[in-house]
Order: sequence, then C-alpha cells, then structure tokens
Amino acid sequence: MQKKTPDYDNVFKTMKSKHKRLFISVINDTFGKNYPMDVKVETLPSEGYLTESETTDGSKDIKEQISDFVIKIGKEVYLLECQSYDDGSMAIRIAEYAFIVARQFAAWDIGHATIPMPRFSIIYIKRTEKTPKITRITFTFPDGQEVNYKSENIILEEFTKERIVEKRLFPYIPFYIARYEKDITSENNIENAAEDLEYFRNEMVRLHKKGELADDEMIDLMGFVNTIITHITNGNKSEERLVNIMGGTVETESEKLIRKGREAGKADGKAEEIIEMGQEFGLDDADILKRLQEKIGVSLETAVAYLERYGKQLV
Repeated sequence: MQKKTPDYDNVFKTMKSKHKRLFISVINDTFGKNYPMDVKVETLPSEGYLTESETTDGSKDIKEQISDFVIKIGKEVYLLECQSYDDGSMAIRIAEYAFIVARQFAAWDIGHATIPMPRFSIIYIKRTEKTPKITRITFTFPDGQEVNYKSENIILEEFTKERIVEKRLFPYIPFYIARYEKDITSENNIENAAEDLEYFRNEMVRLHKKGELADDEMIDLMGFVNTIITHITNGNKSEERLVNIMGGTVETESEKLIRKGREAGKADGKAEEIIEMGQEFGLDDADILKRLQEKIGVSLETAVAYLERYGKQLV
C-alpha cells in the first residue's frame, strides 16, 4: 500500500498560491521578459470546465478540470500548466484553459468580438520518449484559414542545477529530484541526488543571506523539496538521508516576535505571581525584588519595573 503524500501537482499549486513572486523569474526565462522581482503580480481565477472521458466499463465519467496557474503582469497574461508526465490530451486541455482565460479579457460589440489569447507554457517535471518539445494548437476555419498557436514546453530534466540557481528559477528546485526517481525508488546509488540536494540547500542559504529569498520562501522551498522526496521514496531506506539534507529551519522575523512575545508573556505572568504572593505574605519590596531576580533571572531595573506594574500600593 502506497503512503498517501502530496504529489507534484499539489506542491505546484501550494507554491503558486503562497509564493507567486518566485514565478516572475520563470516568466522572464520562459517568455524572454525582463520583469523586476518586485513587479506587481496578479493571480487570476482558475476557472474550471467539465470534461467527459470514457471509463473501462464504457460509461462516461464527467470531471471538472482546473487550469494550474494564470497570472497577469501589466497587460500580459500567462498560463503555466505543470505536468508530471506527457499526456495525449494536453494540447486540447491547454486550448480549453486558454479560451477560459481569454474570455475574461474579451471585448465585444454588435457583430464583433476580440478574444486575446494568453501566452502559455507546459512544465514537464519528468520526460519520456513521447514528451513533446512544443505544444501546438492549430485553429482551422471554414474558409480555409489556419492559425497556429504554439509554445515551447519546459522540460525540467534539461535544466542543470547551476542554470536553475543562476536564473533564480526557484519554483523548479522542488521538482529537480524527480530526475533521480528510478535510482531512489530502486534504492540504488543516490550519491548524485544527495550532492545536488546539498548544492541547492547551500545556494538557498546563500541567497537567503543576500536577501534574494525571504525567510518564508526559503523554508517553504525546503519543505516542498522534502515533500517530493517523501512522495518518491515512499518510506524506503533512502528517505531519511535525503530529507535530512534539507533539514533545519530558519526562524522568520515574525516567528522571532511571536517567540519573544511568548517568552515575555511567561516572564510577565511569573513576575506577577511572585509579587502577589510576596505581598500576601507580607514581604517588603527589597525581598520581592530579590525573589524576582532569582526566580526569573531579570536585572534589578527590570524587577523594579515589574513591581511598579504589578505591585499593589500599600497604604
């Protein structure tokens, strides 16, 4: 029985919803753009459509399909679809996705409609001999006109780890390990996989220190990598070693504030308790201050501040 873990698609969908900024460099690299990393990115609704397929018993199965990632930068609209394998229906699905997206920006008047199609690309996480280099959609019309709507596919297996880092293609990092899937699942030599993971970990730490990766972006990327690893290893003996490479966390600024707040809250509560008990037992201020310093390890100045805040004014 296979372990139920989030798969490639779920990682991609989570990444796009939480870290759309990271996809700016992907758009730049894929479509020859030069957007700055702080450009405004608008995520568009991924509307669904109904598709019909035939099941093994000959009946019809109706499913809702939802496009993966639709974003708008300036006036340009981009559709990115993530695929873990080649699919014979991909071209027609992209055509349907594109029309759904284009409908949002269509302009019309009596007798005329303009439908602006988005730029698109398919990201193939894994490659087989059938994986196409290009996705092409040909529109044919009754008068004989033909319009070719095409785009080069992104085949991650063709990307080196150095190029991914150089071009800041961070969303590709979690899926890079998929090229070693056969070795990992068969528990053969995983040294290359381990070395590449170490490279990505070190580079992410370096870029985090330079301010190119935010705290939450780096932590989540490492988590996404480990999600893919556990999906591939499915609990085999390689899992622990590979997951540990991305182990460790970076404390975010917000997490630091929360932690300090909790620590301060505990100290405040303890100080208030010591002061109340001390006054209840008739201890003088000097004794209470001494207890505060000993029990919660604060300075005399801080102890005085606590006493002023929580002590009852004795008449």
